[in-house]
Amino acid sequence: MEFGLTTDQTMMQESLDKTLARVCPLERVRTAKDGLAAEVLKAITELGVTGILIPEEFGGMGLKLLDAALAAETFGRHVAPVPFVASSAMAPLALLGAGSAAQKKTYLPKLASGDMIAAVAVSEHASGARDKAGIAAKNGKLSGTSLFALDFAGAGIFVVADKFGALYLVDANAKGLEKIALSTIDATRAVGELHFDSVEAEPLASGDGPAVLERMIDAGRILLAADTLGAGGAMIEKAVAYAKERKQFGRVIGSFQAVKHLCAEMIAELEPCRALIWYAAYAFDETPTEARRMAAHAKAHTSEVGTFVARTATEVHGGMGFTDLLGLHHWFKRIGFDRQALGGPEKARHDAAVAQGWVGN
Repeated sequence: MEFGLTTDQTMMQESLDKTLARVCPLERVRTAKDGLAAEVLKAITELGVTGILIPEEFGGMGLKLLDAALAAETFGRHVAPVPFVASSAMAPLALLGAGSAAQKKTYLPKLASGDMIAAVAVSEHASGARDKAGIAAKNGKLSGTSLFALDFAGAGIFVVADKFGALYLVDANAKGLEKIALSTIDATRAVGELHFDSVEAEPLASGDGPAVLERMIDAGRILLAADTLGAGGAMIEKAVAYAKERKQFGRVIGSFQAVKHLCAEMIAELEPCRALIWYAAYAFDETPTEARRMAAHAKAHTSEVGTFVARTATEVHGGMGFTDLLGLHHWFKRIGFDRQALGGPEKARHDAAVAQGWVGN
């Protein structure tokens, strides 16, 4: 079977790529604060990308996860400092899967139009339990702590999972909610810590919360893998370009066999990840029985390949690779963040083993 992108998908990705090349140069990435560049967000909102998974009846594009993965790859390529994985994918999936008709009508149009950013706090389920972290629900109120909420900066609502996997919406200005911005290696992403002290919460109770939570995590993992694919591809391009112009001993370093091997090996390792990610995204919508396993494998494998590419591309640049002048570290750190968010390779492979019935949960 031949599997490829449609003309519409190719055009969408090319359009987003050209837009980001214009509004998101490296200088914009350097000056973005809290992982959020307003002008970049405005540009992608005008393209409709913020509503890529939201049905047309709510003002979105009504596309599939593969389309969202193509967008995520492009964001990674440009290290775009905008909310996407949580606000444009995981949160809409939570509302579509477990929200009431009134909740969908209230929140989905705002997310699609970019008028609202939604953060998602499910790290305890995706990455594993941590000391003093976890949310307990009682009488419609939440108490506890959730770490590493994604798309934290500027969020108007938070999608929160309690320790049993039930999902809730929490207003960003709710009484008793303490929000703490966290610093990570990746300045292009906004992550936060949430403390709940009997905070009023709106349950997403129209569907199977734990099952919807799994789908949210699967989608997030696939999009993070796609982001790594884009970031890794950009690093390879920069390494090859540098090897063609940097001279040592009167020759460009790209003419040395060792450097050729480094560049070829990066491409040989990264390119197969594309098919893995595409199939994982396809499986998410078309073959649900394979979705969890494929999402976990895509995240785990691409994370490790991305780490190899980031390290090797930096080595090709030599000492210049560590300077801010080239800015290579923005892609390096982006790949590092993608690797750990929503579970590192070890946790993702464990989840894949559980999905296949090889080990207990």
